[in-house]
Amino acid sequence: MAIATALQRRGTSGTPVLLLYPPGLEFIAAFFGCLYAGLLAVPIYPPRHNQSGARLRTIRSETQATLALTTTSILSSKVGTAAGQAVEHLHLIATDTLGNDQQDAWRDPQVNSDTLAFLQYTSGSTAVPKGVMLSHGNLLYNQRMIKLAFEHTEASIVLGWLPLYHDMGLIGNVLQPLYVGIPCILMSPMAFLLKPYRWLEAITRYQATTSGAPDFAYDLCVHKITPEQRATLDLSSWDLAFNGAEPVRYQTIEHFSNAFASCGFRRESFYPCYGLAEATLLVSGGMKTAAPVVHKGCDSWNTEPDANAIASKVVGCGTSKLAQKIVIADPGTFAECPPGVVGEIWVAGPNVSQGYWGRAKETEETFKAYVRDTGEGPFLRTGDLGFLEDGELFVQGRLKDIIIIRGCNHYPQDIEQTVERSHEALKPRCGAAFAIESNGKEKLVIVQEVERDYRNLNVEQVVADIRHAVAETHDLRVHAVVLLRSGSIPRTSSGKIQRAKCKADFLHRNLDVVGSFYAGQADDDQYYHVAEDGQALPVG
Repeated sequence: MAIATALQRRGTSGTPVLLLYPPGLEFIAAFFGCLYAGLLAVPIYPPRHNQSGARLRTIRSETQATLALTTTSILSSKVGTAAGQAVEHLHLIATDTLGNDQQDAWRDPQVNSDTLAFLQYTSGSTAVPKGVMLSHGNLLYNQRMIKLAFEHTEASIVLGWLPLYHDMGLIGNVLQPLYVGIPCILMSPMAFLLKPYRWLEAITRYQATTSGAPDFAYDLCVHKITPEQRATLDLSSWDLAFNGAEPVRYQTIEHFSNAFASCGFRRESFYPCYGLAEATLLVSGGMKTAAPVVHKGCDSWNTEPDANAIASKVVGCGTSKLAQKIVIADPGTFAECPPGVVGEIWVAGPNVSQGYWGRAKETEETFKAYVRDTGEGPFLRTGDLGFLEDGELFVQGRLKDIIIIRGCNHYPQDIEQTVERSHEALKPRCGAAFAIESNGKEKLVIVQEVERDYRNLNVEQVVADIRHAVAETHDLRVHAVVLLRSGSIPRTSSGKIQRAKCKADFLHRNLDVVGSFYAGQADDDQYYHVAEDGQALPVG
């Protein structure tokens, strides 16, 4: 309330306020300070001092925010300097310096279910992010859905390390415990990433019942936690291990369940689920006491899954909850697909957000879809492919080109722009970024043309510049870089880059290669290949 009072003196109702906080309780106080003030919270992770601050500038420009909340330590650090340099005329307030004596001047902002609560930015990269407008009604309804799906009771204990500026971390690990009225233990994402054992050790120590993460985190635990460390764990209290935010892999469920069975972990505790920021958070989830449902998938949309086909096993992500409705629609005709046929996942319900902040065209295209045959709608077009069978949702793939690595969304056009600016030898608007699956993980691949008249191409230096730029700007490791002859990248008849064909040509070694780089199996060994007379050298 003290933070709210300070904000009410500086801003009017509905004004966006940027939240620049590291993981911690200060963020939570600031978030609720914005809600108490009737202002619009905009969670953003503070830019590191060695980053350009492009994402912060973009979001600030789009929201026209003039206020940002942070801590004294951030404000006085190189990070605070970077933020100040990135955005001019942005007033930074250190909330840990505010006294509680101001709370008596607080005024009730008179919000209702239609009032916007905060903006959840969807992009995991630094450019063209979109702010999902979430109302108080959206949040409350989705909290009710989560409580029902997770079967939370007064005996439940939540534990999590997910970033608080991420929808799963904020809505799942902070707002859900507060909504239900149960304890929650939070830890820093970096604490987990540096030592995955800490996550499971904390579940053991606090006897947490609900905890979860994207698929990669479970895989990381399998590979990084030693047998000696496993011997110290007691995971018998963990009865709901939710898995979402990226494709849920059957292999991950099997490997984790087998690896930690001796610690008391039960396979039926795995809880695959599906959701997205545009639907607040949760869209579907299964039965808490049932083992994950597994189905043979198929390779393309608008086809029936074939149980005898050679395809990866697809893990079911549960069913719709409350009054929310899921339909599968043909993304080309908007006709509803019959059960068992793959199409685009559409969602409608009180949890579907109000649209994208300041983006009327994208809002109309994404949130205003109607079923062709019945006129039912409006629906949210998720951009994801899947099918329904006996009410169970199976997420099959992505219609969009969004790249999901380690639970974060990355738009390929943003990465492509970073790549083309990384070295003068690279031809603008002539590259493609996409993900491939390697050893059960999503890996980033860059395909990029070089300038026709560039002389003395140093492939090793160009590759190094590309990898450095992508790592610094997007926090991603590049698995492969393929440099192409000018004019050879696949395009549509209208001149658009065909990312899907680039991926197919990459996998089939059908690109006109000038030089290339491939990471080793452990991403440690590096192999460079330089073509002679236009012929690519063999890989590996």
